[in-house]
Parts: sequence; C-alpha cells; structure tokens
Amino acid sequence: MNSELEKLIQRIGGKKILVVGDIIVDHFIWGTVNRISPEAPVPVVNVTEEDYLLGGGANVLHNIYSLGGEAVLCGIIGDDEMGQRLQGLLGELGASTAGLVKGTRPTTVKTRVVAQGQQVVRFDREQARSPSEETVASMISFIDQNMSGFDAVIISDYYKGVIGKRLMEQLLYQVAQVERESGRRIPVVVDPKPSQPERFYGASLITPNQTEAEKISGVGIDTVADLKKAADILLSRTGCEAVLITRGESGMALLEKGKELVAIPTTAKAVFDVTGAGDTVIAALALGLAARGSFADAAAFANIAAGVVVGKIGTATVNREELLAVLHGEEAVETAFSTC
Repeated sequence: MNSELEKLIQRIGGKKILVVGDIIVDHFIWGTVNRISPEAPVPVVNVTEEDYLLGGGANVLHNIYSLGGEAVLCGIIGDDEMGQRLQGLLGELGASTAGLVKGTRPTTVKTRVVAQGQQVVRFDREQARSPSEETVASMISFIDQNMSGFDAVIISDYYKGVIGKRLMEQLLYQVAQVERESGRRIPVVVDPKPSQPERFYGASLITPNQTEAEKISGVGIDTVADLKKAADILLSRTGCEAVLITRGESGMALLEKGKELVAIPTTAKAVFDVTGAGDTVIAALALGLAARGSFADAAAFANIAAGVVVGKIGTATVNREELLAVLHGEEAVETAFSTC
C-alpha cells in the first residue's frame, strides 16, 4: 500500500482544484499567562505575537499548494481591511484572486487567543447570512467561465450562507457539462455542515466528521453497525458515490456504493491541535482523486496527511516531503483497511 500511496503523492503535482465556499481569516494571538486578573477570575494574557492566516476554504487552498497542487478560491470577502489582508496572503502563495467576490458583509474573522500552547478563548466576527442574488450570480459566472480548467472541485461549507441550493445546482450542472465535452472526470468533494445535506445531491464524495454524520443521519454512532447505518443513510440522502466519515482518534470510515464499509486507523502519533484538520483531509482527498486515485487510495492519503497536521499547533498545513518521510519512516504506516 505504501508504494501505491507514494506513486499517488508523486502524481498530484500541478493538479488544479477549484475551491468554492466560505472564506475565513484566522487571527491568532499568542502569549503567556502568569497571573489571574484581579477584575474577574480570568487569566491575563501577555501578548507576544500575532498571526493572520488563511482559514476556512482559504486554508483548504493553502493545503493544496503545500501538497504540490494548485488552486483557485471562489467565495465572498468584504470590502474591508481583512479582505485586503486575505488577498495579500493569497498573493504570497501565488494564488489567483479572480474568483473572489466582494459582498456587502464583512470578511469573516476568527480570533483565537493561545497561551502556553492552549487556546484560552475564541471570538468570531461574522455575518452568516445568504448572499445577495447579484453576489451569487457573480460566483456562478466565474464557475461557468473557468470550470474546464480544473481537475477537481472542493465544496468547503462552514454554513456561512455561501453554499446555497442555486449555487450547488449550477456548479454540478457545469461539472457535468465539462465532463461530457472533455470526456474526463471532475470529482466534486464536499466538506459539509449538517444542515440541508440535499444541497450536495450528486457530488462524488462527502466527508462529514462523526458528529456531523450523526446529525445528518439521525443515528448515534456507538458501534460498527451504527456506523454502517449512518453511512448508508448519508449515501442515500446525498446521492454521492462515497462517504468518508472522519472519527478523530478512531481514524476514518469509508463507504462506497455497492461495497463494504472499511475502517482506516489513524496514523497520528500525537494530537496537539485539530484546527483545520478537516481542511487538510479534503485537500488531500481532492488531489488524490484528481490524480486518478481510487476513493480508497485517496482516503488513505488523506488519513496520513491528517495524522501529520494534528501534531502541529494552529491552522497548519502539510507538505509532500513530510508525507513521504512518514511513508519512508522506520515505523511502518498502518494503511491497510479492515472490512467492517
């Protein structure tokens, strides 16, 4: 399995992915805590550093570039300082900003205060509402004009209102049209929030975490039988070809239509921070599928990438060199699937 994954990793270079979804600026305030405030029972954080990083769909794009692929982000930003900062961060990666649409709401910002390696508090600045018809039309126009240039599509849904029914219908229609004209497959991979899963009907693969899978399916997952039942319901409700349920320390579970559910054990040696881990998973999945990997191989690739990124603090990424180092490490990587 490792040799097959190594070949897949080598093939992802230069694959171009369209990332459609919610765009976030991740603001990290780093500091130390030496005392409790006399004003209230809260820690006093002495700020030592601040970072502004790509978050949400923008972090998915960052992961794609880190893994050796290319990507274009299509989503909404505000006509504000944070929107300008985000465009600057994309420019540093060499990524196009042509798919960004300036809406009437502000750019979403999530601020995390971290001291002694632990998150103290998070506060969000956002307006999660449906965009205007004009804004949606601008996104659809970009998708229609550029779909033929992509090898796969990622839907990064943080339920901020961007991924609506009209947008999804037009995107999937355009994917089908390009596939018919070109004779090549364009996988559509979805990182969903639980609300209105029917929005994604007809996508290739959906990747909920276990909590999201429970909410969408209505099944509490305590046993393998529960897991299989939930995955079956997800396939039925979304019309996807496959579902990959991420399960934290329990690894992942993959169910393809007409096949048995398979369990994929985690490769993480230590977990320090799960921030953005889902972004890493979906970026690796889309690249693996774009490089003509099977669902199983792409899932194994994504599992290894997630195992690396959760060992880092903050909104982190992983690169191909790190993945190859894991595959070539002294300890064998457990990528064999077990049929449930």
